Amino acid sequence: MIANRNSNNFQSVLATSYRFGEFELQPQERLLKRNGEAIPLAPKVFDALLCLVRRGGHLVTKRELIDTLWPGTHVTEANLTNMIGALRRALGQDVIGTISKHGYRLTLRVEGEPGIAPETYERFSRANDLTVHRSPESVAAARELYWLCLADDPAFSAAWAWLGRCCWFRAKFSRDATNDVYLAEASFKRAFALDPDLACGHQFYTPVEADLGYATRALARLCQRLERHRDEPETLVGLVQVLRFCGLPEDSLRANARALQVDPTVTTGVPHTLFLMGNYQATIDAYSGRTGYYLDAAAWAITGDKAHAATLLRDRLQRLRLSEQIDGLMNSLLALLEDRFDEALKIMESMVIAHEPEILVYIARHYSYIGASDLAMRTVKQAAESGFVCPPCTLRADPWLKSLRAHPQFTSLLRNAERLAGEAKSSAGWSPRILLQED
Repeated sequence: MIANRNSNNFQSVLATSYRFGEFELQPQERLLKRNGEAIPLAPKVFDALLCLVRRGGHLVTKRELIDTLWPGTHVTEANLTNMIGALRRALGQDVIGTISKHGYRLTLRVEGEPGIAPETYERFSRANDLTVHRSPESVAAARELYWLCLADDPAFSAAWAWLGRCCWFRAKFSRDATNDVYLAEASFKRAFALDPDLACGHQFYTPVEADLGYATRALARLCQRLERHRDEPETLVGLVQVLRFCGLPEDSLRANARALQVDPTVTTGVPHTLFLMGNYQATIDAYSGRTGYYLDAAAWAITGDKAHAATLLRDRLQRLRLSEQIDGLMNSLLALLEDRFDEALKIMESMVIAHEPEILVYIARHYSYIGASDLAMRTVKQAAESGFVCPPCTLRADPWLKSLRAHPQFTSLLRNAERLAGEAKSSAGWSPRILLQED
């Protein structure tokens, strides 16, 4: 019997295997079972399965599998194809999914892993499901489940990372979450202390760093991570965001292209990048199919279809439960589109925008649209001070920033944005060449 890692009076037997569907995979014993019956696997076939299971349903690229199975050895993809074929014959054709030309992923949900008590992992899985719903109620319930997981097992690094994600969501969107900023930071610090290479930790921490004003620090961290995990989609998704925050939308677009090259099913924040670059139809196309809030309505408005934009906003404001920040952003845009300028000003002046520097640029656009260039200037500067550099291309060309461009301080503002974007590149060691595939 394996002892639990915590010091509580309650003791649980820790799992020795990954569980997925009707299968158990025991890494230490190098044993695969289906419903308790052993399934023989060749050594490299077992290693391939272990690699897929450890990634828990995420894409594992062909390169990663080849490097894992044949380190330092040149082999053709035919060897890998044969390996996956052997796995499918052993487990079933549908257990291993193919991402055409890119790699493979486990299609069954992982419901347990070695070193974690089964009841703890069950709570962890329920909490993850609740977190994905992203409502204030579901996130609050998930946070309590993560605390229970960590009370059972303080060394559960992934639970610390998911707790950090939960706390950050509450810090941004809940009214009663004043301590959650500190809890989020502390949770990620603990997760990385336990596992510095924790993939979900790096994935979830990126938006926290960006929103707290440390996008350049996040960029440096992700660049270093790409040196070790060149084809990790989650890292590339993070780059799309932080490059945009650093005022580098062209590079953000390149990171998005690379992320889709690695995993065509991945979702990124590229609609915001496209919007800032002035590609409004592409913004609408990329934003479609998501839970719509503000961005496509703003794009429709700038392309001239204000009536359609207003219809989208009215419907969503009536139908969706929104955070105060998003509600204010959407209501102020609706007021502008309906020529209720005084009301729009009142809404924007009453907004308390914390830990959401990108929203400030959208608010600045609203101010500029109604000719309040002093307020627009103040808000763009506030965004930069809070960690979001409005891209120089946006400042130069966005039609709604026309009155801002007439402001006497605009030239200074533009030069500062160019300086900050350049400094982010140099201090983080960023170059688009990082995204290039190796031969």
